[in-house]
Amino acid sequence: MTQKIALETLGFGPCYHMTTVLADPGRIPGWLDALEGRPDWEAVFAGFSSTVDYPGSFYYRELADAYPDAKVLLSVRDGHAWARSMRDTIWGVMYGDTISHHLGQAQAKIDPGMRQYTELMRGMFSRAGLFGPDPETFDEEIVAAAMERHNAEVRAAVPAGRLLEWSPADGWEPLCAFLGADVPEAALPRANDSAAFNEFNIGRALRTLNDWHAGQRVTA
Repeated sequence: MTQKIALETLGFGPCYHMTTVLADPGRIPGWLDALEGRPDWEAVFAGFSSTVDYPGSFYYRELADAYPDAKVLLSVRDGHAWARSMRDTIWGVMYGDTISHHLGQAQAKIDPGMRQYTELMRGMFSRAGLFGPDPETFDEEIVAAAMERHNAEVRAAVPAGRLLEWSPADGWEPLCAFLGADVPEAALPRANDSAAFNEFNIGRALRTLNDWHAGQRVTA
């Protein structure tokens, strides 16, 4: 989310992010088509100037080919710190014994969009080997290694002049130099920590379930 806000601040927005999909489940079929090898990138990204996060980053090779003038931003951080963050957020929602997971499972029973979202995410995770052969058992070493493997693949696939390895800790300057943008006066924003992520997902599931329950009372 920090990257999304940063790119939009620099004029490269709107920026597509996983929250774009969560806010509009009607976008999910386009990504399922891409997962099956039938992408329509112009339709998927209509109205957007950049993308970060899944699902866009899963297709970095395809998007780099489809948009040969686009620059590529590789977000880097300590692999084990990233793995622990994944455990407390994405993995916890998809597989863990967490409130977010159980509420999401209940939501999927009544919400076709949530079922498609789960299908999409698990399909991408499986193909990336992100959580290993048994995704329901979290292994920090496997997840950290998957991140390092992805980073190495990006470095090998994207020409150096087109690629910036960047972390929010690096600040505005290298990002702005890479994109040819002026350095903002405001500090680089920091957003989307684990607590905020889980609060967002729990709130979304509860709203869907409460709306469904209210409808059941009306029709009973």
